[in-house]
Amino acid sequence: MARPLALITGPSSGIGEELARVFAREGWDLVLVARSADRLSALAAELKAAHGTESLVIPADLADPAAPPAVWRALGGRPLDALVNNAGYGVGGAIAETPTDAEIRLFQVNVMALVHLVKLALPGMVARRTGRILNVASTAAFQPGPFLAGYYATKACVLSYTEALAEELRGTGVTATCLCPGPTRTDFYRRAGTEGVGYTKAFGLMPARDVAEAGYRGMMAGEPLVIPGLLNRLGAFSVRFLPRRLVVRITRRLQEKRGAAGTRP
Repeated sequence: MARPLALITGPSSGIGEELARVFAREGWDLVLVARSADRLSALAAELKAAHGTESLVIPADLADPAAPPAVWRALGGRPLDALVNNAGYGVGGAIAETPTDAEIRLFQVNVMALVHLVKLALPGMVARRTGRILNVASTAAFQPGPFLAGYYATKACVLSYTEALAEELRGTGVTATCLCPGPTRTDFYRRAGTEGVGYTKAFGLMPARDVAEAGYRGMMAGEPLVIPGLLNRLGAFSVRFLPRRLVVRITRRLQEKRGAAGTRP
């Protein structure tokens, strides 16, 4: 039998890279989509040597609206057994001060590319009555996040979209899972300019491998929502019982980095 095929976006580092390793270990072939061709090729070679995994490397910038259909064409009609929308990043700073083009690209990568790939992959999965979708959001999805507002908003969108999709797919043989990790040991905070903020100190950093393992298990079990780590689960659900205005202020205190560009003391 042919090995199942999973498309993973953003596997050049962090959670996406660890997800690729987990999928390869579990016997999947892969389609690896990210901007860095060199990193993808190195990962593909590693997975081939370790697990015999065949990987199709597709260098693409998902901030370009033309990227998802180009990725789909590169598949050459081979059906996907799993779609993993992991690519995403944050832009730290006050909304009035962050670059407009950076915020627009953020929404394109974190939301629009994800939706576009789901729309491309889903009809075939439903027709075959088999398939799995794993969308990576964040515990940021459960409350607004001053000074990282765009990121928090996109992850809230991903969570809502995936939970609705999971319900629509009930009984079709296709599942949708939203993975909502808390602070994770990746390059995210350096890229977003939020290293050392109170949020990461309060909750600690989970290894990316642990997040990937939890996400894979949840996807295979067809769970609509996966939040790795007890503290992360408590934090995500506790905000439901607090006044919304208080939640935003608490998040601001945790998210704020004193002295950083675009923040306020």
